[in-house]
Amino acid sequence: MVINADKSGVDSTSINDSRITKLGSILRKYKIDEIPNLLNILKGEMSFVGPRPNVKRETDLYSQEEIQLLSVKPGITDFASIVFSDEGEILKNSKDPDLDYNQLIRPWKSRLGIYYVNHHHLVSDLYIIYLTLFSFFSRKNTLLNIHKYFSKKNVSFNLKEIVKRDSILRPYPPPGMTKIVQSRV
Repeated sequence: MVINADKSGVDSTSINDSRITKLGSILRKYKIDEIPNLLNILKGEMSFVGPRPNVKRETDLYSQEEIQLLSVKPGITDFASIVFSDEGEILKNSKDPDLDYNQLIRPWKSRLGIYYVNHHHLVSDLYIIYLTLFSFFSRKNTLLNIHKYFSKKNVSFNLKEIVKRDSILRPYPPPGMTKIVQSRV
């Protein structure tokens, strides 16, 4: 990103965000920007698999239900990272990417993360790593595999449908909330 990008007050990044340099867009596209996270794993601060970490301004907005996401080490990949690997595209041309993130992406990312927190084990972690690698070759088939996986589990119909990502995302309340987020304050 450009120098002082963090001073903009915007945390969510669209694919056409003016704060991303040309080199940065290449690094992000091929996920090379994730390599420094390996140091966090070696230091014991992160795991390969687990809910993606959010910035403090976002975690301060968490509902009581979402607080569960902070009970495990954050990871480089999880179901939500795969399902929403196109987050930048979703937020493309957004006038308020942080609000759009909180209305369109956060409700489902949080639900997927909470599912992980409550059901993770070695076999599911290995499956998520496999799916992450597979998604580089066939995102569509990976999403179908996640849908099949959740169809065998006790998850809501809405969540099973969202992981297919074959329909437009609509504003939805985060877990533990009854209203759609209207602002970040």
